[in-house]
Amino acid sequence: MTGVLIPSKANSDAFPSGLDVHVWDSGDELPPDDVLERTECYVMPYTFAPDTGDIIGKLPNVKIVQTLTAGYEHVLPYLHDGLTLCNARGVHDASTAELAVTLTLASLRGIPTFVEARAREEWAFGWYESLADKTVLIVGYGAIGQAIESRLVPFECDVLRVARTARDGVAGFDALPELVGRSDVIIVICPLTDETRGLVGKEFLARMRDGALLVNVARGGIVDTDALVAELSEGRIRAALDVTDPEPPPPGHALWHVPGLLMSPHVGGPTSAFWPRARRLVRDQLERYAAGEPLANVVITP
Repeated sequence: MTGVLIPSKANSDAFPSGLDVHVWDSGDELPPDDVLERTECYVMPYTFAPDTGDIIGKLPNVKIVQTLTAGYEHVLPYLHDGLTLCNARGVHDASTAELAVTLTLASLRGIPTFVEARAREEWAFGWYESLADKTVLIVGYGAIGQAIESRLVPFECDVLRVARTARDGVAGFDALPELVGRSDVIIVICPLTDETRGLVGKEFLARMRDGALLVNVARGGIVDTDALVAELSEGRIRAALDVTDPEPPPPGHALWHVPGLLMSPHVGGPTSAFWPRARRLVRDQLERYAAGEPLANVVITP
């Protein structure tokens, strides 16, 4: 029987027959040696804890590693030759897109100001910005980027698109210097790679319009934190971050106190929509594997 190692919340009674399923969650003791020996498919728990990667080296016959995250840079140091890596493309699209739009609207419409004013028993009436008629640049036009655009369109804004590879209607990264200066809101949703690490740095931020808003729902390392803090401290631009570098910021870090920043604790994915979609993905992958069919969402092949 095919051995499968899976987190408890991804388990299902609907898995195909012929699978020997064992549940393991981050922080638990390692499964017995015979389970580790039999495991061919490993579905990683939904966490970035190091033990979820360490266990790969203890699975001598593993062939497939399935993440429950869309990004997979945290898994790469643990992989070895002969493995197929699949990500969770499609699982996080709706939730992350919702948060990207939420952070954008909350920042523009002054929601943090209202929350702070209420704590002081103040009535913070004033003129605030609308998303309507603004130009929004999506940096990273993959599945989640497309989901973000579909939610932005009803707000009557113009959308620009950038991806690593240019295609019809989508510019390449080489167009960023010009597009950044045309945008009122910039939403970052590209993967963290060697190419994108520090992409939003001093020069990128300097090109942003006065009063523009940067929204990062991708990975913290894409934004140069020191450069962003410097710009926010001057009050020239604003930002809304679901991810940070470092993450979380340690006590006393400038991100806790710098003005013009709305910060959420990396909650783009974990919502009520996550586990039902994650279970469907895992069930589909195991059905494909049991039937000898090509897997979905393959990002690395042997």
